[in-house]
Amino acid sequence: MAQTHVNAQAIRVVGLVKRFEDVTAVDGLSFDVEAGEIFGLLGPNGAGKSTTINILSGLLEPTSGKATVLGHDVRSEPTQVKERIGVCPQEPSFFPYLTGRENVELIADLHLMPKKERRERTDALLGLMGLGEAASRIVGKYSGGMVRRTSLAMALVHEPEIAFLDEPTAGMDPQSRRATWDLIRSLKERGRTVILTTHYIEEAEALADRVGIIDNGKLIALDTPGALMEAHGAENLEEVFIKLTGRRIREEV
Repeated sequence: MAQTHVNAQAIRVVGLVKRFEDVTAVDGLSFDVEAGEIFGLLGPNGAGKSTTINILSGLLEPTSGKATVLGHDVRSEPTQVKERIGVCPQEPSFFPYLTGRENVELIADLHLMPKKERRERTDALLGLMGLGEAASRIVGKYSGGMVRRTSLAMALVHEPEIAFLDEPTAGMDPQSRRATWDLIRSLKERGRTVILTTHYIEEAEALADRVGIIDNGKLIALDTPGALMEAHGAENLEEVFIKLTGRRIREEV
């Protein structure tokens, strides 16, 4: 698959709105993402992060506004968008009666990967995710963290130009989380673009080139992590969010 050119625009969002009955989940969102960038979306539960990703990945139609992914309009060209992206959703989607390997290879098959490349890429990702020994077990018997790692491998097996990773390390142990960080960094090194949502502040600070902070469906800040912390006299992005909204990004239920 051809790579996008570094510094080319990968995503453009202009005035994006999504309403569900009487709830506005995304409210006039606008931002750009450059190719080869790791772009973090931060905000509490219900802020509109997952809805935004679902729109950009062609799973939801926006109520109004415009969004393009690699030059394709998400409303009128969803098939072209889906062919070039990978999605690790907040709620993993998998086939519980297939093995880990079969789940990952199924996605590779859907993207028409050659058999040898499919096998090599699947083996590499399962190994990186610490799932090599569990690859022949059915996913329905995996732990939550193992399911999350399998979902990540499914999202990346076909080498997408853009990876949408919605809370990719939720439920992972520290070792798996660090391995995932290394994998995300390797995507950037290969010129891929990553859209990352996370509740782990240290994850955004360690990985993201720029961060957009969303609250109540609105973008309330956008810059590099360092610039945001400097502008708000904060030691971390959690403090930035508290100063902007009066509450924490990860709120206790």
